[in-house]
Amino acid sequence: MQRRYLGLMAAVAALGLTATLSGCGGSESGDVTLKLVAADYGNSAANNSKKYWAGLVKGFEASHPGIKVDVSVYSWKDVDRKVADMVKKGQAPDIAQIGAYADYAKAGKLYRADEMLSIPTQANFLPHLADAGSVDRTQYGLPFVASTRLLFYNKKFFAQAGLDAPKTWDDIRNDAAVLDQRGVTYPLALPLGPEESQAEAMMWLLSGGGGYIGDVGSYEIDSVENVKTFDWLKTNLVDKGLVGPVAPGKLDRGKAFDAFTRGKVGMLNGHPTLMQEAEKKGVSVGMVPLPGIDGPTKGSMGVADWIMGFKQRGHRVETGKFLDYLFTDKNVIDFADEYDLLPVTDSASAAMESDPEYKPLRKFLAALPNSEFYPVGKTSWARVNESIKENIGNAVAPNESPESVLGKIAQDARAAEEAE
Repeated sequence: MQRRYLGLMAAVAALGLTATLSGCGGSESGDVTLKLVAADYGNSAANNSKKYWAGLVKGFEASHPGIKVDVSVYSWKDVDRKVADMVKKGQAPDIAQIGAYADYAKAGKLYRADEMLSIPTQANFLPHLADAGSVDRTQYGLPFVASTRLLFYNKKFFAQAGLDAPKTWDDIRNDAAVLDQRGVTYPLALPLGPEESQAEAMMWLLSGGGGYIGDVGSYEIDSVENVKTFDWLKTNLVDKGLVGPVAPGKLDRGKAFDAFTRGKVGMLNGHPTLMQEAEKKGVSVGMVPLPGIDGPTKGSMGVADWIMGFKQRGHRVETGKFLDYLFTDKNVIDFADEYDLLPVTDSASAAMESDPEYKPLRKFLAALPNSEFYPVGKTSWARVNESIKENIGNAVAPNESPESVLGKIAQDARAAEEAE
């Protein structure tokens, strides 16, 4: 099967179209009709996600007489709001595939994973993803697809400069200085603009031994490790003019990715879609684990989207049967393959890793089991996330103190926690 590299950037920018799929096959007199709302990962009508769901529903209905499935597909910019409106009106779907689950779980509106899934299905999720789908150690969010991040570098630039792939922060600083001398526009792109700065920041924090959450599960955004990380970025890269002509706080991820595919960037943090987009445009891409203070980091940042079952319509058993079918290897791999994402189950990950067709993704697949995810199990995360997007770019700005900026975000996080 020919791979189609369409990816996360297309998903976020997907057209604001909706489509309703009546389940194919079977009669109209089924005993139960499940209502499912899903996000569109495509970037055109030709690869709208409704095609995936139509095929999956057809297969499910053929093997499960008496259960029909109606699927409504919305763009990513609309789907979370659509589901929220439905829930508010007392019209929750049976199943929703969206970006967050914690608020609904806290409100008692979702089935637990073990109330819906068979034991083999639930046990097959990658452990870090299952943990990320949990509230108070109980899983409600089922990971649907995932992605990880690696440090990308332009192999041509590095070869011409006689540089090896970076393994440490010092390597990044020294390589960036050489690339700057050779006229590379962005020796290292540091997109801390509001589009997805929470991801860029988290990658650097993890590589510095910190992160958003401490060992006891509380926010530690202004920890000593985190402050040191942003002090290093500001002093060693930003203040030395090694991050390009656009201030990090003004540079969004999409602009940085576009610059990389046009051969304007030496290094930046990226995901699988960027690899394919760059190579399609003739940029030879090198990829390594995120460099850390003394060597490559052991983990990476992961991102996941979620699917969940709502209690309102009372279709627990039928919902479970559908989700068990959804998470079979074929269906998991088909979706991941279509949109250049990573599977969320052990067996599907192993199958992709051993298949030569997916060799370009092996480094990402290898990073996934040890990846750290946003604290999406905290209902306060939405507010904290917004504070990070709004403020983190200032942590490396002239006349700003990383400690004070991280302190402000930490204060916002405490306030969000106390408001729960």
